[in-house]
Amino acid sequence: MGLTSLYAGLSGLNAHAFQLSLIGNNLSNINTPGYKSSNIAFEDLLSQTLTGGSSTGTINFLQVGLGVRVGTTNQNFSQGSLQSTGNMTDVAIQGNGFFVVRSDEGVNYTRAGNFHVDANGNLVTPDGAFVQGYTQRDPVTNQIITTGALNDVNIHPGALFPPISTSQAQVVANLDADAATTSKFMSSFRVFDSLGSAHQIDVTWTKTGTGKYDYDVTVEGADVTGGTAGKPFSLLSSPGTMEFDTSGKLTKVDGAAAAEKNITTPAFTNGAAALTFSWDLIGTNGESNVTNYSAPSATSSSMQNGFPAGTLTSFVVGADGTIQGLFTNGKTAELARIGLATFNNPGGLLKMGGNKFNASSASGEPSLGLPGQGGRGTTTGSTLELSNVDMAAEFINMIVAQRGYQANSRVITTTDEILQESLNLKR
Repeated sequence: MGLTSLYAGLSGLNAHAFQLSLIGNNLSNINTPGYKSSNIAFEDLLSQTLTGGSSTGTINFLQVGLGVRVGTTNQNFSQGSLQSTGNMTDVAIQGNGFFVVRSDEGVNYTRAGNFHVDANGNLVTPDGAFVQGYTQRDPVTNQIITTGALNDVNIHPGALFPPISTSQAQVVANLDADAATTSKFMSSFRVFDSLGSAHQIDVTWTKTGTGKYDYDVTVEGADVTGGTAGKPFSLLSSPGTMEFDTSGKLTKVDGAAAAEKNITTPAFTNGAAALTFSWDLIGTNGESNVTNYSAPSATSSSMQNGFPAGTLTSFVVGADGTIQGLFTNGKTAELARIGLATFNNPGGLLKMGGNKFNASSASGEPSLGLPGQGGRGTTTGSTLELSNVDMAAEFINMIVAQRGYQANSRVITTTDEILQESLNLKR
């Protein structure tokens, strides 16, 4: 029996030394983004049966245990605290799931979202693994296709947002009803052509009578083919007419009921195609955008829906994994969608180092999809998930492991003393 207690004590030393190693690893990673702590579970070794029980079942077995061993290590996948970093490439997962990353070693999974954009515009981990997401676009809707295989997420800082030519314009102005006949008033707005260049459009009203005006729409002659530099080029075949009622509201345009006016330009000298846009004279509320009140002639506002080309300046990550680009022309566009993976048994994942996990037969196959769907967590941009290591709990576990180690070492020294006493009986 002496040797049995020696080996039982030795197994206890080994098991508690293993526990101390696990605690040390948890504490060393207390500031590692996305790190998930591990804990240990012991189990006893096979017991030695010295005598069997009676056939009548009234006497129990006489057994003695042979020690302890590490049964399993369990990974704690509870949510870590989220910390705002202000870095637009940082992403955190709130809930279940793992980022999918690809490297020369294959596909791995991670909770650490401390990414950055490399020289080629790829979103990568600190060790250069490519973050995976949905990047293919529908050729008709230009929307990101969120089915099929994942691809490397690319966010090129020099990406351009294509220009949008003007198709609708509006001027809100008042023409002074007290102005003298033949008096003129000019209002201006700009439009963008198919190449994204801006052109100033001038509208000149000439009073011809009470509540009656002629108008002309012109552009700088140097801007359009057939024009002369320094001279306005009319976009109308002949001057148009506007009429206002006794309440100062626009009632007729070119002799017909007031409505939108379609304006067409020639081709532009910069190579842009001819432009047709709608000049909205009546607002969506049915009110006149051009009025004839007894107030000084003035333009209160103008708008149009065209944009020049824009360069990507920054991006944000939404809760659904959408990477939304922000461009210098004020437009936003969906650049990609980050994909997440979930597992039936995340505790069966293999730690690969570098904050990465690998799938195994114990974890099951990954289920890929979008954040916020299928039980997957949501994503938060400019944020990192911190380690879920509980320092106070780890110190308590360290004390318990230390006492367990001391107790087992005491078993060995006590057994050694007993054996020594047995040897001394012969003297």
